[in-house]
Amino acid sequence: MHLITLKNWSESDILETIENCLKIKNYPEKYRHAAGGLSLALLFQKTSTRTRCAGEIGIVQLGGHAHYLDWRTTNFGLADLGDEIRVLSAYVDITLARFLKHDDICKSGTASSVPIINGCCDRYHPTQAIGDLMTIKEHLGELEGIKVCFIGVHNNVCNSLIAAGMKVGLEVTVIAPEINPAAVDKELWSEAAQKGCYKPVSTDSIDSTIELQEVIAQNDVVYTDTWIDMEFFTDPDFAEERERRMKKMMPYQLNRTLLKGLDCKIMHCLPAHRGYEIAGELLDDPRAIIFEQSENRLHSMKAIILKLLGRS
Repeated sequence: MHLITLKNWSESDILETIENCLKIKNYPEKYRHAAGGLSLALLFQKTSTRTRCAGEIGIVQLGGHAHYLDWRTTNFGLADLGDEIRVLSAYVDITLARFLKHDDICKSGTASSVPIINGCCDRYHPTQAIGDLMTIKEHLGELEGIKVCFIGVHNNVCNSLIAAGMKVGLEVTVIAPEINPAAVDKELWSEAAQKGCYKPVSTDSIDSTIELQEVIAQNDVVYTDTWIDMEFFTDPDFAEERERRMKKMMPYQLNRTLLKGLDCKIMHCLPAHRGYEIAGELLDDPRAIIFEQSENRLHSMKAIILKLLGRS
C-alpha cells in the first residue's frame, strides 16, 4: 500500500489514520517503539521544512532510523528512475519522496517493493491533507459537514483537500482566480462536485470585498496557500509571471479587513509569504490555528508511516 494520492484511499483508511494521529499526539510514549528497527528513506528533489522534519524526526521518535537523500548527491538523476527506486527499496522499509512531477511519484510506486509516501508533487500533497484533517478534527470535533473555504491559487494542496474531503464528508469551497496547470484534475473535481464536496466559485461573480466576505462567512475554516510554488518564488526566470500573478491575486489576500467580524478558523500550510497571500498579523490572530496545523504534520506523518507499515 502506498500514499500517492488520497483518491486511492478509502473513507476508513483516512478516518482510521486521523484517529491514530490524535492518539499519537496525545499518548506519544505508547508509540516509542512502534517502528523499532525499521528504516525510512527521504528522497527529495526540492526544498522542504515540515515534510522533511516530520518524516525524519517522526521515524526516529517511533524507534526507527531516517536516511535523507538529496537528489543532487545521488545517481537518481543519471539513471533510470525505476531502477534506482528498486535498489533503494531493497535497503529500506518505507520511502518518503518529494518529486517535482506527479508522473515520477507514480513510476516510483510501481517500481518500489516497499511503501512510498508522496511528500508533495505538482498535483497532490496528501500528507498535508492528512495533517489538515487532523487539525480540523482536533479543533472542531468532527469532519463530516465541516465547511472549508480555500482561497488562492488552485494547487496540489487544494486538490488533496478535495480528495480527502470527498471521502470524509468535508465540503470544500474554492475561490481560485488562478489554477496551476499541473494541478488540473478534472476527474477529481467532477466526482467531488457530484457528491457536493467541491464547490468552485467563479471569481467573475465576486465584485467586491463584501461579496467575498459573504462567501467566506458560510464556512467554518478559511484556508490559503502561497500564490507561487516555492521553487519559483525567487527564480529570476519566473519574475515576470510572479509579478503578474501577485497583481491579479492581491484582492484575495487574507487580512483583517477581509475577515473582520467573521468567526472562522484560519489555516495555511506554510511557508507563508507575509504580505502576499496572507497579512503577517493574521498568523498570530486568535482565530489562526496555523502553527498547530504545522506541528500536526509530525504526528500525522507518524500515523501515515505506521499505517503503511501495517503497525497502526
